[in-house]
Amino acid sequence: MELSFVDLAPIPEGGTATEAFENTVERARQAEQLGYSRFWVAEHHDFVDRLASTTPEVLMAYLAAKTADIRIGSGTILLNHYSPYKVAETFGVLDALAPGRIDLGLGRATGNPVSDYALQVDRSERRRSNDHADKIEEVAAHLYDGFDDDHSFSELSVARSRDSVPDVWVLGSSPSSAEIAGELGLRYCFAAFIRPEPAVRAFEVYRERFQPSSFGAGPEEPRGMLAVNVTCAETDEEAARLRAVTEASRRRLRRGITDRPPIRSVETAVDELGHVPEPTQNPVVPGEWPRQISGSPATVRDLLEQMTTQTGVDEVVVQNQVADLDDELRSHELLAEAADLTSR
Repeated sequence: MELSFVDLAPIPEGGTATEAFENTVERARQAEQLGYSRFWVAEHHDFVDRLASTTPEVLMAYLAAKTADIRIGSGTILLNHYSPYKVAETFGVLDALAPGRIDLGLGRATGNPVSDYALQVDRSERRRSNDHADKIEEVAAHLYDGFDDDHSFSELSVARSRDSVPDVWVLGSSPSSAEIAGELGLRYCFAAFIRPEPAVRAFEVYRERFQPSSFGAGPEEPRGMLAVNVTCAETDEEAARLRAVTEASRRRLRRGITDRPPIRSVETAVDELGHVPEPTQNPVVPGEWPRQISGSPATVRDLLEQMTTQTGVDEVVVQNQVADLDDELRSHELLAEAADLTSR
């Protein structure tokens, strides 16, 4: 099993984005040392009291300079806010700065109506919601010279390295995103930490609809990855206790509570929940996966093997919300142990 990591650049208590990014660099360097395949950074807007990762394309350049070999990527670029050509230009430059190491994860999301409006370029009309596949294909065509000769964009080019092109991934949490990825012949990553129930079906749809890209923008065969919120500790019980931060934060989100300071300690999370979470139920049943899993290295390995077997993928990208940085780094070490990364 391959492991990768997606980082949200959480702002530590009393800190700023500067300290958040310092911690992200530490996590990226650790992931590289431990043998993780990729290190992705997210795009979130209007959460600057808690999350600093608003512009993955900027942070990626810094992370590429601070690491040597690990692939650096976006998890995800919210394409509903941007011009496909500008995204392709940006990632072409990133590829020129770190040849052969750049992943371009493309998705879409809506957030705070005010921030969505502020990000919108043309405010004179409502944004179309049905052009997502077209925009993804356009980004890939700019990067892989995929336009027909008579297309108006065929003479445009982007700066890039000599021998490599960013790997393009479609990110989503529904069978519709899987369908897009399959029909465009691109790599696909399913966000099980957002909506785990349709994970198995999404990958079935992806493989059913897969046809190789007509201009070589993706693999010859389906290539999928599963995104999972994972907390690992020495015992199942300790991992479940650390998972309390994720559980309490999720409860707030469901209730629409956004005006409180973020939860930055296990004690606060347990107090808010009113209990310590139970260890993750094992086995995990298709269609009934939890949004977050936790456990010892042996337990987590078993859970992830079940999930990857059920979906037919061999790579997991890990997200987590561990309050203490030392606990988080230890979790990443134990995950690497669980997946035998250090033996490769």
